[in-house]
Amino acid sequence: MATIQWFPGHMSKARRQVQENIKFVDFVTILVDARLPLSSQNPMLTKIVGEKPKLLILNKGDLADSDLTKEWRRYFESQGIKTLAINSKEQSTVKKVTEAAKSLMKEKIARQKERGIQIETLRTMIIGIPNAGKSTLMNRLAGKKIAVTGNKPGVTKGQQWLKSNRNLEILDTPGILWPKFEDEKVALKLALTGAIKDDLLPMDEVTIFGINYFKEHYPKELQERFKQMDLEEEAPEIIMDMTQKLGFRDDYDRFYRLFIKDIRDGKLGRYTLDTLGEIHGNN
Repeated sequence: MATIQWFPGHMSKARRQVQENIKFVDFVTILVDARLPLSSQNPMLTKIVGEKPKLLILNKGDLADSDLTKEWRRYFESQGIKTLAINSKEQSTVKKVTEAAKSLMKEKIARQKERGIQIETLRTMIIGIPNAGKSTLMNRLAGKKIAVTGNKPGVTKGQQWLKSNRNLEILDTPGILWPKFEDEKVALKLALTGAIKDDLLPMDEVTIFGINYFKEHYPKELQERFKQMDLEEEAPEIIMDMTQKLGFRDDYDRFYRLFIKDIRDGKLGRYTLDTLGEIHGNN
């Protein structure tokens, strides 16, 4: 698969805005998809954030493999990164994020208090890749619909400040992808979860990746959803076989769309596409 180039103008502008505005915030909130704790982190933004205090939020926790979410949280905490797993649609989100922010910044708050300065409001910016759920989180924190939401990448185009409560003020940013994907597997994972537009990668490659991943890591869930599927077959044969069995004739595109949509909609259960073994070079 060729290297994928993906860097629309508004993302380039957003990157510059992040660089310019980072000095105005106390800490940075990095929002990732809990199904992709590592692959949905933008290395370009990580470089911009540098040594700034950071809160890593694993969103869409209700869609991710809960055991792997715990493992990833332990890993990130061991790296000195304050981590929180949430479902931004839940009412408890505001309290969880506010408490995590206070915990992250407690030393600064204490230092300022000794100097007679009372920090009433902490300021942060929320950054992350498209479709990680930033707009939903912003609306939850604001207690009203102030950000446009949509189950597709690239909905938020501008930046805006909002008050969550008296303890938190937040700068939103559009989802920012890095200029190109060198790692084919990262691109496939992002495509499977809908973080990049469907026309950027061939759907047959995304489907083959998904089948192989679920065969290895979630065979039971795959079999339960597609009872006619023979897991002993190779992925291309499975595609041809299932297209026929589902009555799609030779319309393989129809099976690709069905399979990918089922994964995105959680019809194959909770899953995580990043494993800790990948950090150490193991699959």
